Amino acid sequence: MNPKACRLTGAIVASVLAVSAFAPAAAEEQPDGEALVKALNGVFGDHKMRASHAKGHCVTGSFTPAEEAPSLSEAAIFFAPSSVIGRFSIGGGNPKASDTAKGARGLALRFSAGDGESADFVTLSVPVFFARTPAQVVGFLEARVPGENGKPNPEKIKAFADANPETTHQGAWIASHPVPASYASTSYWAVHAFTLTNAEGSETTVKLKFVPKEGDVGLTDEEAAAKAPDFYTDELKSRLANTPAEFELVAIVGEEGDPTDDPTARWPEEERQAVPLGTLEIGALEDEATCDATMFDPTNLPKGIAGPDKDQIFPARTPAYAVSVSRRAN
Repeated sequence: MNPKACRLTGAIVASVLAVSAFAPAAAEEQPDGEALVKALNGVFGDHKMRASHAKGHCVTGSFTPAEEAPSLSEAAIFFAPSSVIGRFSIGGGNPKASDTAKGARGLALRFSAGDGESADFVTLSVPVFFARTPAQVVGFLEARVPGENGKPNPEKIKAFADANPETTHQGAWIASHPVPASYASTSYWAVHAFTLTNAEGSETTVKLKFVPKEGDVGLTDEEAAAKAPDFYTDELKSRLANTPAEFELVAIVGEEGDPTDDPTARWPEEERQAVPLGTLEIGALEDEATCDATMFDPTNLPKGIAGPDKDQIFPARTPAYAVSVSRRAN
């Protein structure tokens, strides 16, 4: 890794550790970042790269805000175009995972406004997370650690699911939907609830969703089976050589009773108002080292955008990502 990247990584980890030192006692009762990464490594192995979403492609692009965006948030990214660095990925810690398998896809993004303000969004091709607390993350993964036969024990998985039914929501959604035909042809959700505040101080609780301009396009089981394990790579290269991959960022407006502390719970978005916030254009592939040198931190949010204050998964992601990025630096 080059010296500049090392300095950047060191600064990120130092800032995360400084914040963690002042974390409330309740948070300390949950598994820390090291424990979360260890649990992932227990299932997927320690590949000295990302503990989760190990396989992916770094990209660059731009974001242009919609006219409606400033009415909801005073964040600078909603007043003028921003540059974007991002990463499409396959869920899980296997760097050789097949693109043809059902599972979560990821899109991590950093919007950088002209005034130096930035905002990170870590999104999934699934509207919900697989656990409600860090302890559930560890339990979910420990139930899937391969045995001597190289496979997890289905009885352990069932026992954990029966005791923690909310951890089955993500898997059920994935099983009922097709494999995306492309990284660029599936929607991505930020899964957590956010509070947007405009210049007048008016607050709106929302969930954020990136919707592909061409619509959600999936493959049949037969079509997926006929694809190569790495077909997303050639598809993405070919696509970006001809035209940007475009997404519309929308704010799904919450209503009374919509949970804001449980990322395993899906809002009935079909019944909710959706406000356009802008257009994301992914225009080119970027050297993977550019994304490896940093981390996309969902708590990196500017004035006008705030994360949930009672969602235990939201703050737990930052220290886990810091552990992962520090290992990539070594």
